[in-house]
Formats: sequence, structure tokens, C-alpha cells
Amino acid sequence: MQRTMNIAVTVVLGALLVAPVIAQDQGSFPIEEATIASLQEAMESGRLTSEELVKIYLVRIESIDGPGNPSFREQLARRGPSLNSIIELNPDALKIARERDAERKAGRVRGPLHGIPIVIKDNIDTADRMMTTAGSLALEGNYAKQDAFIVGKLREAGAVLLGKANLSEWANFRSTRSTSGWSSRGGQTRNPYVLSRNPCGSSSGSAAAVSANLVTIAIGTETDGSVVCPSSANGIVGVKPTLGLWSRSGIIPIAHSQDTAGPMARTVEDAAILLGALTGRDARDEETTEGAGHSKSDYTSFLDPDSMKGKRIGVVREEFGFDPDVDALMDEAIEVMKKLGAEIVDPVELDTSGEYGESEYTVLLYEFKAGLETYLAEMPERVKSRTLADLIEFNEANEDRMMPYFGQEIFELANAKGPLTDAAYTSALKKNHDLSRREGIDETIATDNLDAIIAPTLAPAWPTDLVNGDHYIGGYSQPSAVSGYPHITVPLGFVHGLPVGVSFFGEAWSEPKLLGIAYAFEQATRARQAPKFLTEVEM
Repeated sequence: MQRTMNIAVTVVLGALLVAPVIAQDQGSFPIEEATIASLQEAMESGRLTSEELVKIYLVRIESIDGPGNPSFREQLARRGPSLNSIIELNPDALKIARERDAERKAGRVRGPLHGIPIVIKDNIDTADRMMTTAGSLALEGNYAKQDAFIVGKLREAGAVLLGKANLSEWANFRSTRSTSGWSSRGGQTRNPYVLSRNPCGSSSGSAAAVSANLVTIAIGTETDGSVVCPSSANGIVGVKPTLGLWSRSGIIPIAHSQDTAGPMARTVEDAAILLGALTGRDARDEETTEGAGHSKSDYTSFLDPDSMKGKRIGVVREEFGFDPDVDALMDEAIEVMKKLGAEIVDPVELDTSGEYGESEYTVLLYEFKAGLETYLAEMPERVKSRTLADLIEFNEANEDRMMPYFGQEIFELANAKGPLTDAAYTSALKKNHDLSRREGIDETIATDNLDAIIAPTLAPAWPTDLVNGDHYIGGYSQPSAVSGYPHITVPLGFVHGLPVGVSFFGEAWSEPKLLGIAYAFEQATRARQAPKFLTEVEM
């Protein structure tokens, strides 16, 4: 349940001093679960400034996220390790906040993101004093010459770039035995609900930071599951937009046929605000040409608690069965949707699901090598790696730092691939699109006359295991990822204190409808609960 904000903050703002937040009752944090709207109201009324807001978040980050706090050793002994979700703070954050405050005082408010702090994943370029490294020590010193398109839009919207989020190194595309949330530069991100549990990848830091109230909103990126998986595991809302709704220029790539950035927030409304602010045509990303014809600058107009009425919702039962407790939560959710006026079609079939796993992997390997080497060619001279082979060589030469737990099998497989004109690539890409789009989601939507489809997003978070890697047992992402179609996950409930999400997905450019349906479910269930930073699973 949302709490009314109390801005009577006991903080010595100039010195950034508070009692360690992690040792407090989390409800005592003055802006816990604060939304964009509540923060804007506080700033508009004069009860809060953007500068004060940034300082409050910086104090919380210092207390919860990293070992910089002098009392960290005591916290470590008492409550376990830090979250480790922020890889780098923006040294100019307070300066930007003061500029936004001056604009507000002068009567210029750029929009709903004006003065709102945001964290972005460390594979997104910022032309400032922060590096962009994909979590890899191989890219230390990569100060981008130009903002990513979506970062430019953030600046135009008046947002405050608070910092970069940790991630699974190279967006989890280096090893077949990787541990989500680990990077050579940033270390291991932890799940704020149970610190020994995994935050899922690869946008792990973005999700953990939002869930732990270290920032208002964040941006992650997804190739297959990397927005929705950590959003589910960390109890937040995640939106993977249709391919082309947001530009990908200035983002370290995996695969141009699937990559997209997306909003991560504690509420559907905040995710919708961020989604609309960053749409637009970008000459550096041709996919946005089509996206411009479908995009909206404001998605909040589609958020109606009655949006579920009359909608036909399909249930993909074949995605159930990996966890009985998650199945039970999904069945409860279906009953809620019925009470909200939805017509449930149960089951529906994604007939081609599971038939393009091998072809998807082939496409990712080809596109990764081509896209990454294009990106590397534009980096500043101080970064020496210019090819995938260079990165492989760097990792081998620095094995103790770069590969202490797992290797680089995926790098090696990708490096062996040829150009994008190879028949193996072009045929695999065609298979992906045919099976996931026309014969997949599109056919299911048309056959059953559906407005949206639902499935469980993920199992409860597994224990972080640096020796054996991830223990993924089930969840939904692949059809929406391979097709490039939209996918939204919303908090569903808890299994032994660990959050799980429900996925809403559909055909291309159906974000307005999906956001409305997701919002109606969120408002009816209010399943989101702030994390307690436990050391053990609740039994």
C-alpha cells in the first residue's frame, strides 16, 4: 500500500548524515515508496527540492548499497552484505538537481520527470564524467563522446542522472555458466528481499536499486528477459517495449533484432511516465522510424482501474508448472481479473514456443560480434580493445580479475561467427521472426481474439551461487523477446518472502492496452511490498 509522504526529514543535508538506514525500520525512510507524482507535488509545494531529494537518496545509497559508509563493517556483521547495485555515482548529480530547482523557481518545469533522480544501466552511454563499461574492467576509461539517444531525452525531460547501475557483465552474454548480477567492475549485486538470493540479470542493479528505494526509477536493457526477470525477482514493474519504440543508439549491444532498453519502476504509472518521455525517432537507429508512427509521448492517459473490463485475456498454461506456489498465485490472479470484468480464455497455446531456441542463439552470436565491434570502433583511444578477439585476449591476460568464477565461452563462440550475410544467420533470423511473430503471438491473439496474454514471469529468486552459476527453473520471456513485442511484468505476490511477477504481453505496439490492463491489476491487488533486507528466507 502506498504511504503518504512525510518530508519532515531528519537529515543534516549539508553533511549527508543520518543513522545507517539499513539498521532502521525501513518504514522510517522518509520517502519510502515515493512515486513520481508524490515527489512532484512535494517539489511544487516547496516542501522538497530536487537537490534535497538527491541528497536523501545519496545518504541511503551510502548506508545500504556499498562499503563507503564508516559503519559498514558493523552493518555487515549485523545484517549481511550491501546490495552493490550502483556501480558509479554521477559527480554532477547535485549540480544538475540545483539547475532543475532554479528552472522550477523561474517557472519552467519541463514535465513529470523534472528533478526526478534516475539510475541507468552501465551499458548506456552518457557524455559526462561517468564511464560506460558493461560492467567490464576491459572498458575502464570509456567516457562516451555522445549521449545515448534515450539519455539525451532524459536530460531534455529534466531528469537527474544519479548514477549507473551494476549489471551482469556484458549483459549476461559472456559465459554459459555465469552468475546473474556479477561484473568484474562492480562485483555481485544482491537481492534486497533476501540478500543471499540472486537479483536475476542482466539489469540486476537497476531493479535492486529501485526496489530498495535507492532511486525513484531506473532504466534497464533486455535481449531476452533482462528487464522482466530482475523486475520480477526484485518485486517491481518492468516494461520491455516493442522493438523500435525506444532508440538503442549509444547502448552497448548484444543483438539488434532483439535489444531494447525499458523502464523499471515501483508502479505502473511511473513506468508509463518514463516510457512516454523517451520515445522518438532517432536517425542513428532505423527501427525508430516505424516506432515513431506508433509511439505516444504520454502513456498515463491509458491507465484506468477499469481497463480490465471486457478484455479477453489468454492464459498460457504451458508456461506454468515449474513451481506450485507460483501456480497458486497465478490462479488467484486469474480470479482477480475475472472480478475486474475480464473474460479469461484458459488455456491458449503458443504453438511455436520452444521451437526457435537454437535459432535465437545463432542470431545472438552473429549479431553480438557485429554490433559490439561497431560499438568498440567508436570508443576513445584510451580503451585499447577494438574487436571481440581483443576482449577475449584481455580477459585471458587478466584471468584472476576477469574470470575468477566463470569463463567466456559465449565470447569464443561469437568470435568464430562470420558476417551477417552468412546463410546460417539469415535463415535463423527468418525462422525466429516467422515462428515468434506470425505463427506465434500474432496467431494466438487472432485465433482467440485476445487483448493480452498472461504467464508467470519467473520463479522465486534462487540462491546466488558463484561456483555453479544460475539456477533458472522457469518463467516467461522468450516469445516476446524474439518477436520484439511488448512485455510488462507486475508484482504478483510472494513465495516465502520472495517476490514473483505476472507477465502481460501481446502483439506489436500494444503498450497502451497492456499498460491499462497491468494498471488495473496492480490497483486491485497492491502486491508490491518494500524489501526488508533479510539474510534468510521466510518460512
